[in-house]
Amino acid sequence: MPLKTSQPAPDAEVIALNCLGFLAEDGDRLGRFLAISGVSPQALRAQAREPSFLAGVLDYLLADEKLLLAFSEAQGLLPETVIAARLRLPGAASC
Repeated sequence: MPLKTSQPAPDAEVIALNCLGFLAEDGDRLGRFLAISGVSPQALRAQAREPSFLAGVLDYLLADEKLLLAFSEAQGLLPETVIAARLRLPGAASC
């Protein structure tokens, strides 16, 4: 019988970008994120290329359990997978 191999962990930056897309799907969610992060809608695309910004996106998501659960469900991910993704981005030592 062949051994089961675990699937590789999803790329942390991809998860964070998907999270950003999830926030952008709803004007209220995106507006709140922009207000709290201080990022303008015009700067969002450029900031989304920065791993430290993507870490902040996941920090924002992880600070709101209801939002985390909604995102996880929408993406078919376990919340623990999102947490693990955050740990692979800059600044994880402070998590």
